[in-house]
Amino acid sequence: MNIFLIGYRCTGKTSVGKSLAEKLGWSFIDADVRLVETYGSSIAKIVADEGWDGFRSKEKTITEVLCKLDTHVLAMGGGVILKKENVENMKKSGIVIWLAATPETIKNRIVRDQNTDEYRPSLTEKGLVEEIEGVMEERTPLYENAMDFSIATDADGIKTLCSQIEKKLAEKGCLE
Repeated sequence: MNIFLIGYRCTGKTSVGKSLAEKLGWSFIDADVRLVETYGSSIAKIVADEGWDGFRSKEKTITEVLCKLDTHVLAMGGGVILKKENVENMKKSGIVIWLAATPETIKNRIVRDQNTDEYRPSLTEKGLVEEIEGVMEERTPLYENAMDFSIATDADGIKTLCSQIEKKLAEKGCLE
């Protein structure tokens, strides 16, 4: 079994994922980092060269590979839920947890994140707030459909979020 963390960019997937993996004694992989390592190009460059469809195709391939692993905590790209096959593969391979945050929280985190340009190219031609709100409106039903449960990441620290996740996993009988 794996634990897949899904959600919009800057909702805490990598930070929470690393900490959760350490607590569980599991391995951690950030899917976007693995994609960049595998293809030898930044996400921004892949999108510039091949468009979002090219990137999503590469993301699907990486997701298929990651779903074959076991006892991993995996921070997935924010748009992984856009392809039905990705969701199906994640659900077959483990538990899918949606890390959710408000548009305001996400905006503040994106502005502070030094990796934004390389790992988080703009998804639309809109301004930051309008983009976040529009994309979240489109993706929220997809996150809801994919998830086994969700955790709000706006207010609590990483340690508290990991404890909340562990409690829910235990309630579902996923942790021995």
